[in-house]
Amino acid sequence: MRLAELEGRRVAIWGAGREGRAAWRWLADRLPLRPAVVCPAAEAETARAFAVGAEVIAGEAGVEALRGFDVVVKSPGISPYRSPAPEAEAAGVRFTSGTALWFAAHPGARTIAITGTKGKSSTTAMVAHLLRAAGRSVVLAGNIGLPLLEAPDAAVPDWWVMEVSSFQARDLGGVPEIAAVLNLHPEHLDWHGTVECYYRDKMRLLGAPGRRPRASVLWCDQVWPDGTLPEAGVHWFGGADGWHVAGGAIRRGADDVLPLDAIPLPGVHNALNLCAALALLEAAGEDAAALAPCVAGFRPLPHRLQPLGMRDGLDWVNDSIATTPQATLAALAHHRGRPTALIVGGHDRGVPWDDFARAMRTEPPRAVLAIGAVGPRVVAALGAVDRARCVVEGAADLAAAVARARTLLPAGGVVLLSPGAPSFGEFRDYDERGRRFAALAGFDPDSISHIEGMGG
Repeated sequence: MRLAELEGRRVAIWGAGREGRAAWRWLADRLPLRPAVVCPAAEAETARAFAVGAEVIAGEAGVEALRGFDVVVKSPGISPYRSPAPEAEAAGVRFTSGTALWFAAHPGARTIAITGTKGKSSTTAMVAHLLRAAGRSVVLAGNIGLPLLEAPDAAVPDWWVMEVSSFQARDLGGVPEIAAVLNLHPEHLDWHGTVECYYRDKMRLLGAPGRRPRASVLWCDQVWPDGTLPEAGVHWFGGADGWHVAGGAIRRGADDVLPLDAIPLPGVHNALNLCAALALLEAAGEDAAALAPCVAGFRPLPHRLQPLGMRDGLDWVNDSIATTPQATLAALAHHRGRPTALIVGGHDRGVPWDDFARAMRTEPPRAVLAIGAVGPRVVAALGAVDRARCVVEGAADLAAAVARARTLLPAGGVVLLSPGAPSFGEFRDYDERGRRFAALAGFDPDSISHIEGMGG
């Protein structure tokens, strides 16, 4: 939606989180009338602090509150499939998103957009890092931590590199020049409603027939939903003909390009993320093989299999960003062979834990400590796990799980926070959860959360 379409209209921002704040400031600088803010009562104080002089409608948003506006800029965390959004749309309210506003305002921008259930943040950051190593100017933004509408607006970089969530992909409002969908696993079912809807919304990043990205990067081992793949311009990664992992190295076809021990990110899954990043560089016209060694200077992102160090004879690993059981399994695989106490759990999105439970029957860690609303369901799913090999317990909260982990491990063991679930409930977000874990382990939480190269 173009800015001109909002002039003279009654406009509201729905939600007062970071995306909502960015949208309000962006529009307030450009429209003669300041947008209103519709938000829960708990966000009212925050809204009044940034939306100075604007109307703030606090409380449970309903159709009547929303239909008082011609256009509502909906924050990504608010589901369009849950009441009152469908009823408000049926009543004539027009919804848009901050991402859609950005695409409309930047029609000539060169964009690389990346989504996927796992690995999208690391892949996005690696693409930005490697493009900068090639001498390109880059703005790194999106779901990785800097809303697009908060990015430097006067910048005209060679590339905008953005992480896109499933929430943002659903209301994208544009088509990136180059797009990647790394993988699909069930997640965010409380927002999307069904696995099929979640997959469909993720695949919106690839546009539709007649309006596709110039190039798309996809994983060759994924089973893709019918009718969603582009007709042309696909760069596959993970297979023997393209960028893939084999023989202890990153390979391009039959050629060894980079040994795995030269990659500063742990795990085969991160090596595969690098393969996706290199495929994206090729799609952007770069010499990916020449740039691959530059990944050695990449600083891994916080909360992603992040080694915090050793305390009290134990290694502490912060994987707070892991919000699916599949991500947790990948984290465990990296620590296979070491006595590990795994802390899982958090908000219950309704995601199945069946695959996780099957894996625990054959290769369990020393302990699984389950917290949060989903904790009892995880404990129940692990009913068939051999308790002689693996302690399975619920814990009241993260602090209790950390305390229990200390008692269950020998010296040299690993305390792994890899929750497989969102943080909501005990924590605001994964960053707060990871910082709290670091503090409980005895580390400085302020030293672990910096993302290098954010913005431009």
